[in-house]
Amino acid sequence: MEIFFDPQTHTERGIAFETFFSGFRDALTQAKSKYGITSHMIMCFLRHLPEEEAFKILEEAERFLSEIKAVGLDSSEKGFLPSKFERVFAKAREKGLLTVAHAGEEGPPEYIYEALDLLKVERIDHGVRCVEDPKLIERLAREQTPLTVCPLSNIKLCVFEKLSDHNLKVLLDKNICAMINSDDPAYFGGYLLQNYTECADELNLSASQLAQLAKNSFTASFLPDSKKTEYLQEIDQLLAEY
Repeated sequence: MEIFFDPQTHTERGIAFETFFSGFRDALTQAKSKYGITSHMIMCFLRHLPEEEAFKILEEAERFLSEIKAVGLDSSEKGFLPSKFERVFAKAREKGLLTVAHAGEEGPPEYIYEALDLLKVERIDHGVRCVEDPKLIERLAREQTPLTVCPLSNIKLCVFEKLSDHNLKVLLDKNICAMINSDDPAYFGGYLLQNYTECADELNLSASQLAQLAKNSFTASFLPDSKKTEYLQEIDQLLAEY
């Protein structure tokens, strides 16, 4: 699991970074010991807040950075361009953090370009509006930039009217490294398995397409290459047995 968290949601209410972070840490430790679930944490900046607030939270996180894998950018996309956070993302990279960003869900393809070229992201979160720009589609396919697609969330946010209209299958057909994710399931509904099963039904996905989506999620993960290979081989084995 690579889990997003929004420190500013808590610090704005007067909760200390150490307080909520230690709770997250304890939960992830229990998940590993009880269920074998390993995880990375991705600290996100709220894009509707000023850039200086993002710098402040990066400073507050300083002594916890060894436990944080990457920084991200989330919250309301419309009107809040990725370029607003170019400097704070550069500072995060200097500190050894990877970068990801929400772009191209509610916002236009231009936001995806900014996330790639200015924020230097490893992955685009959502990115489904890339299909509006043929050159961007070509670039994403050529560079194999991962898109962390969240189908059921996209329906809740009216990016698509219904799941059968979703372009996930189109992204696969265009050789883009798209995958299925859950997105705030407590708010939008739909944990990971439900996203898979409903997409399989509504988009008529084949076993090989579902396997490719799962493979893409491991290829795009921040796991060591040796672990990626292990999981990819396991998927191939399961597909062969299926």
